[in-house]
Amino acid sequence: MNEVLEITLRSLAVSSAATLIAAVFGLPLGLWLGARGAGRLARSLLYAGMGLPPVVVGLFFYFLFSRNGPLGGLGLLYTLPAVAVAESVLAFPLIAGFTMAGAASRAEGVRRLVKSLGGTETQAFLTLLAESRRVVVAALAAGFGAVISEVGAVTIVGGDIRHATRVLTTAVVLETRKGELERAAVLGLLLLGVTLVVSGLLVVFGEREAA
Repeated sequence: MNEVLEITLRSLAVSSAATLIAAVFGLPLGLWLGARGAGRLARSLLYAGMGLPPVVVGLFFYFLFSRNGPLGGLGLLYTLPAVAVAESVLAFPLIAGFTMAGAASRAEGVRRLVKSLGGTETQAFLTLLAESRRVVVAALAAGFGAVISEVGAVTIVGGDIRHATRVLTTAVVLETRKGELERAAVLGLLLLGVTLVVSGLLVVFGEREAA
């Protein structure tokens, strides 16, 4: 039971860190593209990024962080920071893309309203951010759901090391391979429960803020 709690807390920590990293870059970019009217190329790149194969992302960071890689000297391979960075790359296009799509539908109306009241472009941008709270929450929930359920990139850069980098998804795979199907099912239900609870809390928070 102690190990299950440890794995659950580790999954929450690394997935939350990855979502935060992706949000720091993805939310401003999504809002900016939505406010400015993203071109076809920008939209295509973001939407294509939503379908990035996790194993390819994991392989990229494996080469980057491996002993002979450009960043091998940092010793990040098979550590939680490496997992968080790889997961953040997977969450980034989701957060930016959802935010861009939601902001784009509100941008023109917000800009006209703020300009009619004598506001500046900066004020229009901040107002757009305030009006897009529900979209932002949905984007964060999508990003978090994607990374906490990810297994390919986590296995490659994290190595599924017991008491170090093992998370719920890799634990489910391990127990299934061992034939411990009941334990795998319990871990799977726990993963589902954690995802639903965190996503639900984000939605409730977003609805309350919007109200």
